[in-house]
Amino acid sequence: MEKRELLLGDEALALGALHAGLSGVYAYPGTPSTEITEYIQGHPLAAARGVHRTWSSNEKTAMEEALGMSFAGKRALVCMKHVGLNVAADAFVNSAMTGANGGLVVTVADDPSMHSSQNEQDSRFYGKFALVPTFEPSTQQEAYDMVQAAFELSERFRIPVLMRLTTRMAHSRAVVEVKEPRPENELRMPTETRQWVLMPGNSRVRYKTLLEDYARLEEEAAASPFNTYTEGPDKRLGIIACGIAHNYVLENYPDGCPHPVLKLSQYPLPRDLVRRMAAECQALLVVEEGQPVVEEAVRGVLPGSLPIRGRLTGELPRTGELTPDNVRAALGMAPHRAHATSAVVVPRPPALCQGCGHRDMYTALTEVVGEYPSGKVFSDIGCYTLGWLAPFHAIDTCVDMGASITMAKGAADAGQHPSIAVIGDSTFTHSGMTGLLDAVNERANITVIISDNLTTGMTGGQDSAGTGRLEQICAGIGVDPAHIRVVVPLPKNRKELKAMIREEIAYPGVSVIIPRRECIQTAKRHNAAKK
Repeated sequence: MEKRELLLGDEALALGALHAGLSGVYAYPGTPSTEITEYIQGHPLAAARGVHRTWSSNEKTAMEEALGMSFAGKRALVCMKHVGLNVAADAFVNSAMTGANGGLVVTVADDPSMHSSQNEQDSRFYGKFALVPTFEPSTQQEAYDMVQAAFELSERFRIPVLMRLTTRMAHSRAVVEVKEPRPENELRMPTETRQWVLMPGNSRVRYKTLLEDYARLEEEAAASPFNTYTEGPDKRLGIIACGIAHNYVLENYPDGCPHPVLKLSQYPLPRDLVRRMAAECQALLVVEEGQPVVEEAVRGVLPGSLPIRGRLTGELPRTGELTPDNVRAALGMAPHRAHATSAVVVPRPPALCQGCGHRDMYTALTEVVGEYPSGKVFSDIGCYTLGWLAPFHAIDTCVDMGASITMAKGAADAGQHPSIAVIGDSTFTHSGMTGLLDAVNERANITVIISDNLTTGMTGGQDSAGTGRLEQICAGIGVDPAHIRVVVPLPKNRKELKAMIREEIAYPGVSVIIPRRECIQTAKRHNAAKK
């Protein structure tokens, strides 16, 4: 009897990986990918089998740890959001050169419309750039089935596989039919050891093989059950629909699409299927979530006068998420009647939680910085980025994970004073430590505030790698212990915190202030658990 479960896209992928014989998941939390690892952490099969499921310090370490498990012949899953792939890019791109031994699947969740991200980048570019096969599920069922096919493809071609989700796929639910789990792989070392040492002579040999395999992977994509060509009687238009965008097309044709449809969920682009559609249709519409990756590729495959429409030509919006409604407009169909805008529900911007320690830190910091004619505060990625908003207006920059310390140092190098960095405890151990080392080595005149809420708060309260060890880490990097100072950020301690900030600004070197108080949300959960 078939088993069915109601699952998020993230959860369907996670369960599919477990049922594929997963031995380890490696990840750093980042919306919308976080639930993949959390589902595995809480699943009884993972506990029974001893599957590795502890958070990594950042995405690069996660990628390298998973690559090590693959080297040993086991199946490994790496999970991150799209900007996390930038952090892991060095290891990811080079993993195509080393290849895989045990199946290795790199899952990246893109965030069109930037619900919780700095940009809208499309991870499919990385798949093409690194010459690795890429999967993009259109349903939760495909997410479950596809990750198992990805592990098999990875071991058959001995190459990592990229799996791309988007926010709506990751965070929407559907019923999924599940199978019995297969056993884990046995420990098995690589038979081809040369390619795992990326010396130039070895890499040149491996690169030729990689290019040859990429051509074979295109043949795999053309024959894939995840890529389907559906005939339609109205040949005036052919539709190429990628991943979840295929659902948006079908929603507008509940009785069946009258046009030929090429559904793409496995890459490299199957060019022969594209040419077949071009030969049959008078125009093409490319519907894809994210950037015009396929639209640009189709233009390269089909030089000539055939009209190719999509995001580049304005039929679909150039930015933001697709919806059934804007796909409907691109299909030339009349819009649905709009719902009346509610006068009751008013948009509410995000804000730091009442009782949050970051609030007390920013209150003290803004009062002190206001005493200086040109003080600048360089912030980072985390809950505390909300310090840019009212009522604090406390920060001047936020670029990427770890950039607060390095930007503060660069500004100090240029003569800025005071130059203050604000970073969270999890972000500090993710990518702030190396910047602090640069600052120590050059005796930069900066003040670093590590706002420690004892968790990874922005993504829901996951474990933070440096909890309880921040002072030792800073001292080990070389900060003078006399200028590593800890305070509890509470209104009653505001005078102490303000005095501390003034004193460390006056110190002509690297100083670290650690306002430490548990995240109010995790504190509530811990107190409830005790009761």
